Amino acid sequence: MLKNYRFNRICKRIKDIKIQGATNVARAALKAYYLFPSEKTKQKLISLRPTEPMLTHVLELADKKSKKEILEHFSSSQNSINHFVFGLIKNNSTIFTHCHSTNVVKALIYSKKAGKNFSVYNTETRPLYQGRKTSKELAAVGIKVTNIVDSAAAIAIKASDIVLFGADALLKHAVINKVGSEMFSKIAKEYHVPVYVVADSWKYSHKKVRLEERDFKEVWGSKKIHIYNPAFERIDPENIEKIITELGVMKYSEFLKEVRDRKD
Repeated sequence: MLKNYRFNRICKRIKDIKIQGATNVARAALKAYYLFPSEKTKQKLISLRPTEPMLTHVLELADKKSKKEILEHFSSSQNSINHFVFGLIKNNSTIFTHCHSTNVVKALIYSKKAGKNFSVYNTETRPLYQGRKTSKELAAVGIKVTNIVDSAAAIAIKASDIVLFGADALLKHAVINKVGSEMFSKIAKEYHVPVYVVADSWKYSHKKVRLEERDFKEVWGSKKIHIYNPAFERIDPENIEKIITELGVMKYSEFLKEVRDRKD
């Protein structure tokens, strides 16, 4: 009974986005999988967040690698990303980011603790306000962060030196991230503000990824008005300066060459 309760609770928290960030979702899914290891369990967990290739990748590895090996990857990958982002950030610069990305947040916190001085603009990210989590975590370590309404993004981007986005999926022809990212990347390009994607390479998938649409009630409970609530969208690699993964800082085309034929 207790195992069932724990499993169902994790599933609900993943589905309801109480657990945020692709890495955190993958960690939680792995924990749930080990409660009832089976193909049925894998498919159940994958169905909860269809736009999260890392979740799928980790569950596919669960029968090939030990839990310790998988968790060590998360740790070593983040450490490498932290150092690459630290090298990118200039003192007294301003950074724009969107939504909540574990990779981005941890890299910014590392950079602050390692001595870099910078400020952050962050969107509130409607309708679930995931950006507030980012702002709270950054502010807690003394980073100057300004939370903005999503529609004020152009103002903030023009005042920024770089844009840092996380990613939910890294595909052949696009990066998938929280809805709004495509628009913001185009605005950044218009104003010559470089966009960097910060992500673990395990988010790469050679398969098609379905873009999740969330319940309309998250936006507005009206039954008389049609509500469209897409959760993710594609960023064209042409609007990305470089991608930062544990493999290095590189052009997106270079990243694809690194990961396409690898075997984890």
